[in-house]
Amino acid sequence: MRPSARYRPVAGLLAGAAILLVTACGSGSGTPGATAEQADGPEIELTIATFNEFGYADLYAEYEAQHPNITIVEQKAKTVDDHVKNLDANLRKGTGLADIEAMEVSWIYKYLAKSDKFVDLRKYGADDLKDRWLDWKVSGATTQDGKIIGYGTDIGPEAICYRRDLFAKAGLPTDREKVAELFQDWPSYFATGRKFKQRVPGSAWYDSAVLTWEAMRNQLIQAYYSNQDRFLGAENPLLKRTWDQVVAGSRDGLSARLPAWSDAWNAAFRTDKFATIACPGWLLGVIQDNAGSYGKGKWDVADVFPGGGGNWGGSYLTVPVQSAHPEEAAKLAAWLTAPEQQVKVFKKVGSFPSTLDAYDDPQVKSQVNPYFNNAPVGQIFVNRARSVILKQHKGPRDGEVNQIFSAALARVDDGKQPAAAAWKQALDQADTVANTRAGN
Repeated sequence: MRPSARYRPVAGLLAGAAILLVTACGSGSGTPGATAEQADGPEIELTIATFNEFGYADLYAEYEAQHPNITIVEQKAKTVDDHVKNLDANLRKGTGLADIEAMEVSWIYKYLAKSDKFVDLRKYGADDLKDRWLDWKVSGATTQDGKIIGYGTDIGPEAICYRRDLFAKAGLPTDREKVAELFQDWPSYFATGRKFKQRVPGSAWYDSAVLTWEAMRNQLIQAYYSNQDRFLGAENPLLKRTWDQVVAGSRDGLSARLPAWSDAWNAAFRTDKFATIACPGWLLGVIQDNAGSYGKGKWDVADVFPGGGGNWGGSYLTVPVQSAHPEEAAKLAAWLTAPEQQVKVFKKVGSFPSTLDAYDDPQVKSQVNPYFNNAPVGQIFVNRARSVILKQHKGPRDGEVNQIFSAALARVDDGKQPAAAAWKQALDQADTVANTRAGN
């Protein structure tokens, strides 16, 4: 399994993205309007704006064969940043958006605050389709007043990937079931890391403080914003407690201090630099590509994530009100994100489905990865997906605020700034950003 190249940071943020499948022809997806009767009608061109690689080419051809009057044109940006810049510019102009615009999970929140610019998909049957997806995937594209502006593509449910050989060197269990017992919560994860560090002082416990912060912060019921979009800052003791836990890990040498996606981070997979990493399904391919023959048999995957479930990655398909063909665009978006389509794309490029029916498909749940000691990764990530409970409300500038805190934590991790000063600087900068109207 290989991940899409879409999984790269967005302007300093850690992000991910989406893709899908289809097993049968015709209207088996259950999508309203996806029947042969749609073949008759005026010629329609539908544009879909994506970034990097969504893996939809075969699906476009299949949909066009079912709907001879429809032609699909993909506008593919090379990076997430390019896509977001185009999206923002065309929103400001009031013209130029595609009929379908893809949105990555880490920045859809600022567009929920501009929901009047996007079609409420309930108008085209979203209420009848929403049981397809995990509840938290639907809520991620739902406004506080109930509008649904996006259909979910993939997700990035997280497990823990670990180095069996380094665990053995530290006298820790190597069997993945026993490893899972070590990491039921974050205190036990850090405690095991300190034990590991004492026994294997030449290796760190995890790759970076920032990625660990990302995983922990994302589990909080409230992080940066209240449910009324008010920046919480120092008012949120759970945010500070999470910060203190990660800072203590850096102080005790648990972090390898490697910026994600940097050359040093990529190269570290071919060394004994660190022993564990928060690991969404798509990261397996990244590890394998970076570690090569050196890592085969050394890396494994445990069916656990400290504190419950976690998600890193995924996207949505939205329909801007600028679309000249909103009904047809909504039908296409619904079809592309149907369970059958998600299984096809999973099989092709490895993006993990967000639809419940896909988890019963043998092509998903029976997948085994030989590189990771024949780990039953399909069932592991089905379990991890079902364990995610994302209740956190993210305000319109959540991504920018998180970038500020992540940068501050990186300075602490690198020893460039004391933790107390970095925390105060982050609070001050984030307060300014959070209280600037989104879009300015």
